[in-house]
Amino acid sequence: MALERIIISCGGTGGHFYPGLSAAREFQAQGGSVLLLLSGVNSVRQAEIAEEFGIEAVVLPNMPHPLLRPFSFLKGFAGGFFKSLKVMKTFAPQALLGMGSFAMLPILIAAIWRKVTFRGMPLILHDGNARIGKANRWFSLFADFMGTAFPAVNADKCRCRCECTGMPVRPELAKFAGMDKKEAVEALNKRFNLNFDAAKPVVLIVGGSQGAEIFNLTIPEALIKNPGAFQVLHLAGKGKAESAKGAYRDAEIPLLLLESDEHMEYFYGAADFVFCRSGGSTVAELALFGKAAVLTPYPFAAEKHQDDNARYLADAGAGVMISNSEFSAELVGKILSEFLEKPEKWLESGKKAATLAYPDASQRLLKQISGLCH
Repeated sequence: MALERIIISCGGTGGHFYPGLSAAREFQAQGGSVLLLLSGVNSVRQAEIAEEFGIEAVVLPNMPHPLLRPFSFLKGFAGGFFKSLKVMKTFAPQALLGMGSFAMLPILIAAIWRKVTFRGMPLILHDGNARIGKANRWFSLFADFMGTAFPAVNADKCRCRCECTGMPVRPELAKFAGMDKKEAVEALNKRFNLNFDAAKPVVLIVGGSQGAEIFNLTIPEALIKNPGAFQVLHLAGKGKAESAKGAYRDAEIPLLLLESDEHMEYFYGAADFVFCRSGGSTVAELALFGKAAVLTPYPFAAEKHQDDNARYLADAGAGVMISNSEFSAELVGKILSEFLEKPEKWLESGKKAATLAYPDASQRLLKQISGLCH
């Protein structure tokens, strides 16, 4: 039976939603029919984003944490379960792909119910980190296959067949992964009326969607001490651009400072090296574009999974891992000096990062699903 119809469950944060959306877009491009089941506090906005790409999305009732609001949890779970069953009956999927997160619990139970009732509908999971999360470890008891973004450090905790398939990334990023630095700099110059020089070093600072205060305050302090040596692309995070702007006050540095930008392909393409957190999507994108990075894991990530992501690159010689507590202007200054002295070392690290990329991650994941349907 050819794979023609799937449901993808994306719960919670963008780290679950965007890889699911990328897989959905790839399946749609292959001629398949796909529907997103969305849960979590961001699901309404995520549905709007999906629909911009012509992908149908259904928002489930909110389901808060059971220990904080048990009655609301039960109400949300029941509503999500019955709505998921209704959608599955109408859409008649051949398989369900779950992108992780505890928020997909009612969808999972509905899928198990349907699998038992109709026999044989495969349940596939994906985990976007180097450490399989708690929710996916539990869900794996009922799954047929789990794909992971990186080789899992705790693969032995998975209760179904598990394989590294890579992190599905936006098609736009995959398309421009080999972009020349000069081309990327020219695109940014034109778009933002800049005067960056492709022959000079470009530093990219990315704190994630919520920003990283330690980046916004510490890195500018080190850069200011190297006037004229670097050009800076700084994505400060939502609501953080103004505070970061103050840190660059009177600095003689070519600078583009924004909260965020949708066209990350140009930022990665222009950068010589990157300061960033180590969320799953960021690590996958660094590998895709072959960029060496200074990785500072978010210290409050569940089970410190960002530490595992960072080590994946660092152990391969593709980056440097610095803990949040050790991150300082003095240490950043040393790294900047090392780059100026031996830029070829960072270029080599970028090449090592590129060897870890899975540009065809969506296709690899869909191939696994198709094989299970056959």
